[in-house]
Amino acid sequence: MNAFTTLVIGGSVGGLAAAHELRAVGAEVAVYERSVGKTSARGAGIVMQPETEALLSRLGVPAQSVSVELHERQQLHTHGKAARYEAPQLMTAWDTLYRALREPLAGMCYRLDSTLTRVHVDGHDVTAEFSDGYTARGNFLVGADGIGSAARKLLDSATRPMYAGYVAWRGLEPESALPGDLLDLLSGRFTFFTSSGMQMLCYLVPGANGEREEGSRRVNWVWYVNVAEPNVPKLLTGRSGRRFAHFLPPGELLPETVEQVAHQADASLPRAFAELIRLSDVFMQPVLDLPPRRMVADHAALIGDAAGTVRPHTASGTSKAFGDAAGLATALRGWTLTQPLPAAELENWEARRLDRLLRLSEIGLELAERSTLGARVGSQFFTSD
Repeated sequence: MNAFTTLVIGGSVGGLAAAHELRAVGAEVAVYERSVGKTSARGAGIVMQPETEALLSRLGVPAQSVSVELHERQQLHTHGKAARYEAPQLMTAWDTLYRALREPLAGMCYRLDSTLTRVHVDGHDVTAEFSDGYTARGNFLVGADGIGSAARKLLDSATRPMYAGYVAWRGLEPESALPGDLLDLLSGRFTFFTSSGMQMLCYLVPGANGEREEGSRRVNWVWYVNVAEPNVPKLLTGRSGRRFAHFLPPGELLPETVEQVAHQADASLPRAFAELIRLSDVFMQPVLDLPPRRMVADHAALIGDAAGTVRPHTASGTSKAFGDAAGLATALRGWTLTQPLPAAELENWEARRLDRLLRLSEIGLELAERSTLGARVGSQFFTSD
């Protein structure tokens, strides 16, 4: 058999997009996810972008069927009325998008509890070894395992994430749990607030099972706040004492951190946003930069955040991974094991996607600087006692 087999490392939405794109060009695909149980949402809300919509459309899933439609943008102020203007937009959620991509792949190999520890290439054969002793063999490996990518560490150990100077406090709450006046303010709108060293935004997304009807959706919010790097480890310490690296899950904030977040919100944010934070089960991610260096290695490629990050203000982290996956599949289209690897096509793909990544990175930095996020001149918060 001349069809090639691809081992996709990472079973989040970027890895699933890669699985769909590679299967579409005739590859056999197996996905390996390091999570022990059901993969958890690491970003919650996702802005629907053309690359994501295009893949969903090919799968027969209209973007509207997995999204909440917004009609306006509004800017809140600590004093005075909100400024509003028309801005139609579709918003989805990580778990909603994950489900839309995962269900069509029900018969594909998708293995959990698979932490990659070693990659070995011999000719067209790629062997992946995992921490539990499991071994998988294929002909090409795709690292789609996020900013903490094990695939990247094995293929390009010199590139490491760097703290960007601010964190993202987050929440994702059922709209039914919020008071009516607060929900009336937020529903149907992309709502935001900006001041020195911080920015907060909020919008509704589908419910936990993809519900889009009024009363069953969720309110997604994110509050970017400048925090000096020495103060971040304490904020990433969970109730169990565990120090998290890239994501502090809901329910893990220390009680004193919960109160600190609430007090800072009361002091810094418009009343509606401060109330929303107090009503939420808060979680947190430090914002990290991973400068791009390479995306292609011998019989392997990196996509999405495994290859390099963009600041979240571009709303393009997910769509970038989808674009990476689509282009990689095009580069590998027609390749069989009787032929050499299409090196020129892969090099061209890498050059185009790195150029795209660099341009998005520059835009993200510019957007962050407008709110003095991560900038030394911006106000600092959550300082150590």
